[in-house]
Amino acid sequence: MTERKHFDALADRVLAGKPPTRNECLSVLGSPETALLSLLDAAFKIRHRHFGFGVQLHVLKNAKSGLCPEDCHYCSQSSVSDAPIEKYPLQSQDNILAGAVTAHAGGAHRYCIVTSGRAPTESEVDRLCGTVRAIKDRMDIEICCCLGLLTADHTRRLRDAGVDRVNHNLNTSESHHDQIVSTHTYKDRLETLRHVRDAGLDICSGGIVGMGESHDDIIDLAFELNEAGADSIPVNFLHPISGTPLEGREDLTPRDCLRTLCLFRFINPDREIRVAGGRERNIRSLQPLALYPANSIFMEGYLTTNGQATSDAHQMISDAGFEVTTGQSFDIEPAISVA
Repeated sequence: MTERKHFDALADRVLAGKPPTRNECLSVLGSPETALLSLLDAAFKIRHRHFGFGVQLHVLKNAKSGLCPEDCHYCSQSSVSDAPIEKYPLQSQDNILAGAVTAHAGGAHRYCIVTSGRAPTESEVDRLCGTVRAIKDRMDIEICCCLGLLTADHTRRLRDAGVDRVNHNLNTSESHHDQIVSTHTYKDRLETLRHVRDAGLDICSGGIVGMGESHDDIIDLAFELNEAGADSIPVNFLHPISGTPLEGREDLTPRDCLRTLCLFRFINPDREIRVAGGRERNIRSLQPLALYPANSIFMEGYLTTNGQATSDAHQMISDAGFEVTTGQSFDIEPAISVA
């Protein structure tokens, strides 16, 4: 069977409700260069069924920067980082609200408020709840909060304030977790996701590829996110920032990134797959092809690194034949071939 027929048959099985086997997942991540367009075509068949040509736009707000006691090796804000980043406590309500206004004006479907640190203080949760209420009173935009480890009480208060979704990334597989952080456990992260789910909030959880993990680790992560019920899965590609323990690491090619996105689509067919941090640096000139497996992107940069400007993101989406959407999932037949 040719690679094209193999991946097309795999897509049909996924659409019929049958998850890929581990060997099939390994064939995706290890596919030859000549099979890349066939692989993208198969992933697009699944993406198109559930999301059509729609692309969700998200904007991040680094509402509290640095000052973190955690030792996450990839992060410029961690306690083991010497990166020359800006450090500041939780920003004012007016500052965070202004960011939401700009995001909404740029067509963002969701505004993501992120704070550094192991977990928010009670005062920070109170202030953020007040800020979310102010944003919701002002405009129609979904709010996602990424605040570190959360208790059941935290998630209930965030829900009651109007938060739609909480982000808490698993980041990597359980077996690789201890290689990138020692100050919290994998179970700590799963517990936060459980609190988010129990509060009735959408779960946003993804990972970072390019940190020395194996193909099996990437596959384990994709399946774990499915089992955790992640509604939205941001797939980050390591940006090895100078001053962090992972500086200088260069494991990824643009084709590796595209294969990874296809894998996440096969394993999580009806979930929002977002091309997240490191997109511009790692996928480079092939970024438009990421829209074939993925249906969501960040624009205007990340926490401490720059990213694609709003106008350029809109242009890329339009040029590739996609359209900005509010993010509703739906079924469409037939899918259109791209290879």
